[in-house]
Amino acid sequence: MTKTSITSAKTDPMIDVYSWPTPNGHKVHIMLEECGLRLGRDWQAHAVNIGTGDQFKPEFLKISPNNKIPALVDPHGPDGKPISVFESGAILLYLAAKTGKFLPKTDRQKYEMLQWLMFQMGGVGPMLGQAHHFRIYAPEKIEYAVNRYTNEAKRLYGVMDRQLSTHKFIAGNQYTIADIAIFPWLRSWQNQGIDWADFPHLKKWFDQIAARPAVVRGVDVLASLRKPLTGDKERNVLFGAAQYQKR
Repeated sequence: MTKTSITSAKTDPMIDVYSWPTPNGHKVHIMLEECGLRLGRDWQAHAVNIGTGDQFKPEFLKISPNNKIPALVDPHGPDGKPISVFESGAILLYLAAKTGKFLPKTDRQKYEMLQWLMFQMGGVGPMLGQAHHFRIYAPEKIEYAVNRYTNEAKRLYGVMDRQLSTHKFIAGNQYTIADIAIFPWLRSWQNQGIDWADFPHLKKWFDQIAARPAVVRGVDVLASLRKPLTGDKERNVLFGAAQYQKR
């Protein structure tokens, strides 16, 4: 794992974010910036190169036992002691509670938001990830899999498009962590077989979110380190036997 070349004069310990420029990593980068926490001042990014196997190193597994990015270590946890958090959705909730931002105040609004956050965690992320995999990365093109996950991607886009036909944001009329969670997954719409013309309300929302300054900063974090996946070794680390070794 490597640290970005960010320097800071601040002596107070910063939040450590162990991440890579993927949709799940971008969620956390964006959330930190949206909360007013600045890279190099309040938090620092440590690159976990998932193509070379950094996610399997013992030091990373201590804070992310599922060997997935991102993971966060906050030296100032809820009780004043360090806390580590893995799973991007849990990190969003943690940061929202810590900063008091992007989490609705009333119980009704909170549950309305949480259902859309769970929609992303249980549907948008896994299904769009599968569409991306079988359309782009699979060593052989399996027509059944390509059709299944492309159609599911289109269905999910349709669900969001209908929601946004009557709401300004995903969970209602205020910007929340549900928007932050979903947005990065739609940045690869072309690889998912999507035509934006079919989803005009979602496209309007997407463009609005993409233009937010904190989002622009967030998706740029570690972006220069990611290279196209071309080698068999990287494919094995990401998709092959390396994933399933006992650790």
